Amino acid sequence: MREYLLFRLHGPMASWGDIAVGEYRPSYGHPSRSAVLGLIAAALGLCREEEEAHRSLASSYGIGVRVDAPGHLLRDYHTAQVPSSGTGKNRRFFLSRREELAGPKEELNTILSSRDYRCGGLYTTALWPIVLSPPYAMETLAERLRQPEFTLHLGRKSCPPALPMQPTIVMAETLRDALMRVSFRDEEDVGSLSTSAEIPVFWDGEEMQGFEKVQTVSRCDQPESRGRWQFSSRREHMAVMISTAGREEAECT
Repeated sequence: MREYLLFRLHGPMASWGDIAVGEYRPSYGHPSRSAVLGLIAAALGLCREEEEAHRSLASSYGIGVRVDAPGHLLRDYHTAQVPSSGTGKNRRFFLSRREELAGPKEELNTILSSRDYRCGGLYTTALWPIVLSPPYAMETLAERLRQPEFTLHLGRKSCPPALPMQPTIVMAETLRDALMRVSFRDEEDVGSLSTSAEIPVFWDGEEMQGFEKVQTVSRCDQPESRGRWQFSSRREHMAVMISTAGREEAECT
């Protein structure tokens, strides 16, 4: 038996990141590992400069996500004014957005981008220790999610959570058992968000966590450096849970 910390993420808009090159900023269909760890780090009050603390957090916990409702895709055509940064010895640095826009108008340029968001999604997220002496106890993480040090967001600052996360600690043998046992206070209120009987579950690590996986993919979302914004690859497994009359069971194939 081990402790699993489960909490829910829901908001009108969320953006879970993906490999972004050029003007297109895509989003995973569910919370990525880096997004969940970033949210936990914000709750703990860790700054990006605290590299060792972030590395310890990233190497000490496994993460799983059940997509109770995937929401729908919103693609935002985004424009932003930015000044020329210069090159070489003439390179300029700006300390604030106000400072960026304080120069002559003719020196401002426009950046065009497309950004993806997931609207109305509902995700049950799980965290569990994968080392003997993790840096934070499950109860400590749960308390910080209830009373976070920094403001919590669903991927971007423009995406606040719409419901209390209700962090709950469950003792279970596997992730599947923990998901079957957990319950939240507002189950009936948000139950209508889920419109499919097949509910995907994603998790990392070598353990099968009580599921029979249907696929394994490579994700580039394992944080290596928050300061330099660098990430490495990991393996993510997927299974399907069947929801029938309010009860969920792992699908056997």
